[in-house]
Amino acid sequence: MNIKQLLTLVIIGFSSLTQAQIVMYVPKQVKLANIEYRNENYCSGAAICAKAFSKIERKGKSAIKLKADMAFKTAECYRQTDNMKDAHEWYEKAILLKYPERDPLVYFYNAEMLRALGEHKKAIVNYSSYKELAPEDKRADIGLRSCEIHQDFKINKSRHVVTNVTSLNKEVFDMAPMFGDKKESQIYFSTSREGGVSNSVDPRSCENYMDLWVSDVDKKGNWGQPKLVAGELINTEDNEGTVCFDGRGKTMFFTRCPNESKLNLGCDIWVSEMKGKEWGEPTKLELKGHDSISVGHPCVTEDGKFLIFASDMPGGFGGRDLYYTEYTKKTNSWSAPINMGAELNTEGNELFPTFAKNGDLYFATDGLPGMGGLDVFKATKVKDKNKWEKPKNLGFPLNSVSNDYALIEVSDKKGYYTSERVGSVGKNLRPDIWMYELPPNMYTLKVDVVDELNQKARVSGAKVTITAAESGITWEGITKEDGSILWDKKPDATRFVNENASYSVKVEKDKYKSVKEVSFTTVGVNYDQNFVIELPMIKEEPIRLPEVRYPLNQWSFVVDSTINSLDSLNFVYDLLMKYPSMKLELSSHTDARSGNIYNQVLSENRAKACIKYLVETKGIDAKRLVPVGKGENSPKKVYLLANGAYVSNAPLDTAGVKTIVLKEAYINGFKKKDKAKYEMLHQLNRRTEGFVLDLQFDPALAPEVAKDYFTFKNLPKDNKK
Repeated sequence: MNIKQLLTLVIIGFSSLTQAQIVMYVPKQVKLANIEYRNENYCSGAAICAKAFSKIERKGKSAIKLKADMAFKTAECYRQTDNMKDAHEWYEKAILLKYPERDPLVYFYNAEMLRALGEHKKAIVNYSSYKELAPEDKRADIGLRSCEIHQDFKINKSRHVVTNVTSLNKEVFDMAPMFGDKKESQIYFSTSREGGVSNSVDPRSCENYMDLWVSDVDKKGNWGQPKLVAGELINTEDNEGTVCFDGRGKTMFFTRCPNESKLNLGCDIWVSEMKGKEWGEPTKLELKGHDSISVGHPCVTEDGKFLIFASDMPGGFGGRDLYYTEYTKKTNSWSAPINMGAELNTEGNELFPTFAKNGDLYFATDGLPGMGGLDVFKATKVKDKNKWEKPKNLGFPLNSVSNDYALIEVSDKKGYYTSERVGSVGKNLRPDIWMYELPPNMYTLKVDVVDELNQKARVSGAKVTITAAESGITWEGITKEDGSILWDKKPDATRFVNENASYSVKVEKDKYKSVKEVSFTTVGVNYDQNFVIELPMIKEEPIRLPEVRYPLNQWSFVVDSTINSLDSLNFVYDLLMKYPSMKLELSSHTDARSGNIYNQVLSENRAKACIKYLVETKGIDAKRLVPVGKGENSPKKVYLLANGAYVSNAPLDTAGVKTIVLKEAYINGFKKKDKAKYEMLHQLNRRTEGFVLDLQFDPALAPEVAKDYFTFKNLPKDNKK
C-alpha cells in the first residue's frame, strides 16, 4: 500500500500537467483521464489514462508532451494501487518521452519501483539521474544509500521468524493492529473486508472503504473470528483506520478520512469513551488549521494526555511528519501540535507511531536508509522525558523490500505489525497483519571431567548433576569414556538449558574428590551458545611430586646443577594457590638401608622441612598442611615394562607390564649383578608425596597447629637395621 493510501490523503505531492499548459486539441479520453486523476480515482484511472495515452496520435512537441503526461499519470495510478511492475513500465515510457525535463521526480518514482522489484542496479541509475537534476532533495541520497546496503541487511539478518496471521487476514487490506486491553486479549485493526458499514469501493485503492474490526483471543491462544467494533458512529461510510487506547482501555483514538466526492478533505483523529460494553459517539480533535490538512495514526501515552500523530501540516521537514499534542484537564483541550523535530522527521514520510513496552517509540519511515518503501524504526526514549532519539532500523527480516509499519509489542521477543511483503493472503503486496517472534536462544551444555593431577586425563563414569538456581530442578548424567557428557534437547524437544536462568554443576565419583562446583548463567546471553565446562577431580591416591633430594642423613634441600629441589615445593605452592580450599598431607619416605627408627625420624624431619618452607617462605597457612614421616614402611609401587624400564604411572597398554612393589628384598636382588639399577630403585623409594585430605578447608573452623609443628627431632645414634 502506498503512502497516500496509508493516510488516505488527498494531497498530490508532485507536479502535473494542467490544461492551461496544453495549447492544442485535447481528445475527450484525455479530458476524462485528467478528471479521474485529479479526483484521485487511481483504481479506474490507470486504465483510463492508459487508453488516453493510446488515443494521442498527432506528432509534434505538444503532442509528445501530452503523451508523456498521460504516461506519467498512468504510472502514478499504478503506483498508488501497488502495481509496481506496471508503474515502472509506464515511468520508463514517460522518461523516453522526456518527461524529466518537466518534472525530474519521474526518475525518483521509477527508482522506488525498481528498488521494490529488487532491481537495485537500475534503481541506482534512476536515483543518480534524479540527484543530478534535483541535488537539494536528500531522498535521492537515501535511496542510493539503501541500494548500497540492501545486501548488508540480509547478511546481518536477525533471528526473528515472521509469519502471516491468516486467522485475521482476508484477500483485502488488513492493517495497523493494536491491543484493546491490558491483557492483550483483544486486537483491533482496520480492514476493507466485506461486512463493513459501506460496500462502496474506494476509487483510490480499488478496495472497499475501511472499518475498524476486533478479534478476541480464545482459550488456546488463537485469534477468533473478527467482528465490527461495536459503538455509536464508530464505523461509517468513511475510511476508519489506525487506532490506539489509553492505559485503562477506556478511551479510544482513531483515524477517520472523509470520502466526499470532489472535496479536498484531509483525515482527522477522533476520540471515543467506552460506554458499558460499547464505544460512545466519538468527537473530533481540533488539531489542524485547514480542512485539507490530514492528521492521523494516533499514539497515546498510558495516562491519555500525550498524543503523537502523523500529519502533512505546513512547516514540516517534508512528506508527513510526527507531531505531538498535550491534553490540559483544566481547559479540557489539546494544545497546538508541535513537530517532533529532526531527530525523528525527515524529508520523507514518518507514520504509524507506537510505544514499546519500555517506552521507546516505533514508527515507520521511508526517509532513512532501509530495505525498501516504509521500514520500521525504533527510537530510544530520553530518560523520563517525552522525547525520543537515535532511530534504528529493525533490519531484516522484520523489514522487507515492501512497506512494513504499525508494529505493536507483546514482549521484547514477540509482536504484530503490518507488512505488504510476498506471502500476503490473496494477492501479493497487499497489507496483511503479520506476527514476528524471536525463537528462544538455543543453548547446549557439555561437561568434561578431568583428572587435575594426571595431565588432565579424562574421567569416565563420573556422575554430573545440574541444578537450576531459581526452580531447584535438577538433572544428571554419567560421563562417557572420553570423560564428557552433552545436554541439548529433551525428548519432548524442549531445552535443558533455558534463557535467563542460572545453573550450578557438580561432579561425583567413588575414590575421587571433586575440586570445585561450577556455576554458569544464560542471563544476558542473547544469542545461541554452546557452554563447555571443565570439572577437575583429584583421585584419592598419593600425588607424585617432582623430586626433592636431601643430603645424606639430612633434611635440608639439595639445590645444585643437577637438581633444584625447591621446584617440587613450588609445585605444591602453585597447587594450593589454585585451590584455596585444599588441605594437603605431605609425606616423606626413605629407602630401606638404615634402621626403621632412624628412617622414621629422618622422614618426619624431611616432611616438616617441606612444610616449614611452604609456610615461612611462601606464606601458606600452616593449618592447610600436615607433615607425615613414613620412613621405609611404604615402598613405592612401579610398573616394569616389557623393555625393562620402570615407570611410576600405569601405562595405557598393559600388555607385558608387571606391577612391582619396591620392597627391600626385591631391590637387593640387583645389589651384586646390577649396581646402577640397585641404586636407581632405592632412589625411587626416597620420595615426597602429597595426599589431598580435604577440599573444603575453612581457616575459621580449622584447629591451630601443634606447638612442636616445626620442631625437628634428633636422629637416633643407632641407624643400623
